[in-house]
Amino acid sequence: MKLKTKSSAKKRFSFTSSGMVKSAQCGKRHNMRKRSNRMLRNARGTTLMHASDAKKVSAFYFHV
Repeated sequence: MKLKTKSSAKKRFSFTSSGMVKSAQCGKRHNMRKRSNRMLRNARGTTLMHASDAKKVSAFYFHV
């Protein structure tokens, strides 16, 4: 039987053409008053994951 891709990983992460993992920036869900404007500006958009974290994500995504 073929295994399904984890739907949670499919919604939260995507891959670049070179195989790196893209994800949303963290720390922007609540308590914005405490965060500096500089932090909020830098946390816009997406970022590339560190290689050690990306291994865990691709394990969920590809069932390695």
